[in-house]
This record gives sequence, structure tokens and C-alpha cells, in this order.
Amino acid sequence: MNTHTSSPRAAAGFSLVEMMISITLGMLIVAALVGVLISNSRTAKTTDRSTELQSNGRYALDHLQRELRHAGYRGYTWSEPSTPVTAITPITNECLVAGAAAGSFVTNLRQGIWGANDSNPYSGSCLNSDYVRGDVLVIRHVAHTPLNTNTTSGSFYFRSSYAVGEIFKGSGAAPLAGAPTLTGSPTPQADFQLQEYVYYIGSDDNDATIPALRRRALVGSGMADEMVASGIEQMQVQYGRLDTALNTRYFNANSLSGSSSDTLFTTTSYAWDEVNSARIWLLARTAGIENGHSDTRSYAMGDISYGPMNDGFRRQLFTAVIQLRN
Repeated sequence: MNTHTSSPRAAAGFSLVEMMISITLGMLIVAALVGVLISNSRTAKTTDRSTELQSNGRYALDHLQRELRHAGYRGYTWSEPSTPVTAITPITNECLVAGAAAGSFVTNLRQGIWGANDSNPYSGSCLNSDYVRGDVLVIRHVAHTPLNTNTTSGSFYFRSSYAVGEIFKGSGAAPLAGAPTLTGSPTPQADFQLQEYVYYIGSDDNDATIPALRRRALVGSGMADEMVASGIEQMQVQYGRLDTALNTRYFNANSLSGSSSDTLFTTTSYAWDEVNSARIWLLARTAGIENGHSDTRSYAMGDISYGPMNDGFRRQLFTAVIQLRN
């Protein structure tokens, strides 16, 4: 029988030097993999925050564009509402400037668009604490289509015909007085839901440290608080109006309201009625700070330069010019 005896060298394992080399190489490989994972994680977070900015900013801008295009819409008529203010009061949490009569905001459908420049005109009423910064934008119109069902008690509606229209509250209204009769048939009349909104920058519903685009909306018999889009930090609006050379010029709200020395406005009684477009700036901000990112910019928005920021939030500016159709 043959026997086999292993040599001491053949039975030996890794030497200490070889082991150290293997461990070093392994650590280098692991370190490289960790670096790749960290880089991918940072890239994913940056992508997520960019998506967050795009989603919130574009949604807010698209929402305001849709509402502004319908500002001033009154159904079948161009005439001003004939409803007395006292006919529809009381109104819960109505947005009233200092000294305004109850019901005067809701019945002011003739003013499809209105605004305040970097101030809160409703600090004594509907926005006594929620307003944070920026411009305030008011939009009024009726629903896009007439009602197919009966009206609801306590809500506000606009009964519209070709020649006249009136706001009413509740489940019914008398036929419109003064509506002419067409040859062989009465003038069409229809009821539309009254829709009125006050847009402003406030805080997120779930986290007061996150800014948001909010609004007071006419719901039922009062103005309700609604969040439109989270992460909107600043809003600026300018309003387009034809000058004496028939060119559209853009003005801040205080110019149209008579608190400016602009010589174009010899009278401001109907300056808001002559607004034909609006230019909007919205600044979107991420909910959280991004490590390693620093925003030191200032953002040109209408008549202000917002910043410099000097923090770790990501921001993106959205702007658009919207033509008013009504």
C-alpha cells in the first residue's frame, strides 16, 4: 500500500501578508460600493426634491391659470348683478376690508379680479392670522356650466339672462325682473353656482413650517379655508391694462387701487374692470433642507427681489402671463 505524505508547504494556508492584502482589497471594494450607494442615494433625493418642486409649482400655476381665465364670467350676461347687499346676508367669515358692509364682498361679482400688493387687506376678517407673505389675489366668477339640478338652501347662485342677472341665496329665486322677451319665446334664464376665491400664501395643513398656496373659498353660506398646493413660498401678481398708446402695461395692485402716483390713472373707479391679463410669479420650495445644498440666490418677482435666502432648501421659480377672457 502506497502512502502520501503532504509537505509542510503544501498544507500551509494564507500568509499574514497575503491575508492583509486580501482584507485591504476587500475594504477598498466595500468602500467603493458604499460610495456608489451614497452617491445614488443623494441623486435619488435630489431627483425626488426636484420632482416635488415641479409637481407643486406646476399644479399651483395651472390651477391659477384656469381660475383666471374664467374671472368675471357671468353666464349669459355681461350686466352687473342687481342684487341688494342686504338680500343675501349673513355670510360666515366674509372677506371684508376695513369699513366694508356685510355682503359687499360676495355681491361684488362685477369685479372679476382684484388684488393687494404685499399686504393683507382682510386682516380684520377672514385672514386675521393665516396670511404669511406676498400678494393677495381675489377671483370671482360663476361656474362654467349652469345647474342641472335644484339649488341648495344656504348656498349662493347667480341667475343669468341675456340682459340682466342677480345673485340669490337659498333654494329658489323669483324670475328675473327686467328680462326682455324674445320673439315667440322668453329670454333664456339659468342658475349658476357662484364661485369666489381669495388666494394667499399661508402654511401647510400638516406642518406649519412648510409654506403653501391657500385660499378662502365661497362654500355654502360662508368663506371656507382650503389648501391649494403645498410648498409655495411666495406669490407676486401684476395686472395688465392698456395704456394711452393701446399697449398692455403691467401694474402692481396698489396702482390700480389708487394708492400710486402713476399718471395713467386719472380715475380708479373702473381701473380693475379694464384689466385684460395677469402676470404671476410663484416660488416653490422643498419641504425639507437638503444636506450639502446651499441656496444663496435672490429671486426677481414682480416689484420685489425675494432673498437672498442663505439656507439649504431647494427652490424653483414659476411664472406665466394669463389672458383674461371675460
